[in-house]
Amino acid sequence: MSEPFFYLPPDAWGREACLEGQEARHLGQALRLKPGDTVGLLDGRGRTGHFVIRAVGKKNVRLECLEESFTPRPASLAVMALAFSKAVRRGFFMEKAAELGAHAIWLWQADHSQGRLPAGACESCLGQMIAGAKQSGNPWLPEVRALSRGAEELAELSRAADQRILPWEMQASLPMLTPDLAGRPGLSVYVIGPEGGFSGRELDILREARFTTVSLGARVLRCETAATLCLGIHWWAAQLPGRGAAGAED
Repeated sequence: MSEPFFYLPPDAWGREACLEGQEARHLGQALRLKPGDTVGLLDGRGRTGHFVIRAVGKKNVRLECLEESFTPRPASLAVMALAFSKAVRRGFFMEKAAELGAHAIWLWQADHSQGRLPAGACESCLGQMIAGAKQSGNPWLPEVRALSRGAEELAELSRAADQRILPWEMQASLPMLTPDLAGRPGLSVYVIGPEGGFSGRELDILREARFTTVSLGARVLRCETAATLCLGIHWWAAQLPGRGAAGAED
């Protein structure tokens, strides 16, 4: 069995490190690890390390680094723009986004969103993303941004992308999202609409921003399901021979 992973923020990284809060409680109380045991740490920015536990306290755990390594960002980067909705199980999706190697998550305010995008939406996602990264061993945590200005801000931020993809359910006249389009080198932005669907105004904005419209098939999918499906296709396609596994360092 492989050693367990824990999250250590980049600014706390060093030859001697200290886990605090939930990570320390998980190590000491849930897993009951003790001095002399070894664990893996990741900082969410590509760095991982092999550490030995030196002391386990009630509130923190002291460790010493045995070795560390750096994993460059992948050559294919997926940004998932997910419309905000109170009905969306964001915790589930954020965990899967970290497992599937999403580069970034943009939570955007859609015309048909259920409720308003809360101020603390980004911070509340960190715990689920850390859980996904630890479970999968992914050394990179997605960046999360809140786009309160809706489709206009989304279109503006997408200008620098190499691929702009608009999945749209139950559109028989559109081509399916395939590995030929997903997982290409560079930056790809996928836009998922709210449970109430895109407004005509939003579709006009995204078409003007030159998004490629594709179908996800003949079923109505929940927002988090559609977003996870797109990330899964992207992650799988990026592993295909000839696509390239890694890019430049951050």
